This record gives sequence, structure tokens and C-alpha cells, in this order.
Amino acid sequence: MKLPENSLFATLLRARWWVSTLVGLAVFGIVRLLLDAGFGLAAALPFLVISCVVLWRELRSPRGGARLARAIEGLRAMNAETFTRAAEEGFRRRGYTVTRVGGEADLELEKDGRVSLACTHRWKAARTGVEPLKALAAAGERREAAETYYLCAGELTDQALAFAAERKIRMVTGPELVTLTRGGA
Repeated sequence: MKLPENSLFATLLRARWWVSTLVGLAVFGIVRLLLDAGFGLAAALPFLVISCVVLWRELRSPRGGARLARAIEGLRAMNAETFTRAAEEGFRRRGYTVTRVGGEADLELEKDGRVSLACTHRWKAARTGVEPLKALAAAGERREAAETYYLCAGELTDQALAFAAERKIRMVTGPELVTLTRGGA
């Protein structure tokens, strides 16, 4: 079953685990004021289940420190084909139809009739400047892409970050990159 992207439960699945817990406790408290505790628990249960799911994902995801550094180094050790294949599978798990393309973008992603582009070929770069992002933005404009994704295991210059924010290029780095390419949701 696929949740609508902006539904309450989908939003809570993207938030930290404690947000769902607080919502569940608030729902329990409000319902408990009006009805029996059993009804309050029943009303709060979906939020508490979501909290457990999100907590489980967070515990499995490398968030920082040595664990994240090892995961990023593992990605950098991959060859280009293996990394692109891992990115393809990650986008497929997220519901995209993935097609390989050439040029500034490596992957064309289609979901719900919307086309997006993803660049994977410079993921190993230790430091990324604005030029590859300009090329991806131009490809996105030519293809009339709804979104563009730049996958990067290294650092980005301040100019690159500013350009990405201005052009709404989604930077997939750090824990999000590891989760995408390593089998997380």
C-alpha cells in the first residue's frame, strides 16, 4: 500500500521517531478526556507503531561518526557501474521507474507521470564545485524534469550549495546517500 506523499502518516514516517510518539501521546490524552482509556489507546496506536518503525530505521541507518565514515568509504570503494546500479535499485525501492541515460545525468526517474534526473557519475569527487551542478540543471531544464538529484559522497563548495539551493537541485549526501544505495527505504 502506498501512502499519499503529503498525508499525515507519510509525513510522520519522514520525521524523527519522537515526533510520532508526541503526537500519539497527545491523541491519547485528548481522547482520554472524552472517552475511556481503551479508546485513547486505540486512537494513539497507529502513531506509536509509526514511531517504532521510524526508530527502527534510525537505529539501522548510519547517522554520523565512524559508522557513517565507514559507509561512505565503502561507497567510494565501489566502481562506477556498481554505484550506479546501487542508486538505480535505491530509486526503484522508492517507487521510481529508472532508465539509464547519458550526458550530464545518468538516470532518468519516472514516478506518477513526473520525470526527474539523477547524476551519479561524480559521486567519488572529494570536493564538488558548481560546474557539474550547472550541467545537471541545464539537462533538467532541457528534459523539463520535475526534480534533479545530485549524488555525492564528498564535500560541496559553498558556491555549489548556494547554486543547488537556488536551482532546487536535491543533494543526496551523507546518511541519505548511504540509505539510498545500501537498501534502506
